[in-house]
Amino acid sequence: MVGVGLDSDGHKRLTTGPNFVLVGGTEETHEVMTEKVVKINEKLNARGKSLDEVSGEEFDDIAHSVGLKRQPPE
Repeated sequence: MVGVGLDSDGHKRLTTGPNFVLVGGTEETHEVMTEKVVKINEKLNARGKSLDEVSGEEFDDIAHSVGLKRQPPE
């Protein structure tokens, strides 16, 4: 998973972990992104699956359960 925070407060932020890389954002934005990917990883672990083992639909369900929503294309 890749998260990009488009807002900025002048600080450079980069956080990596299992299955994710997060860059940019204000302190608040970066913290929210971090919480979301950690929760997604916890839900994957609870299902006994890794990121590459879930379908797109299953990933969408997990992402939605942690508060993320798919944006329709413009």
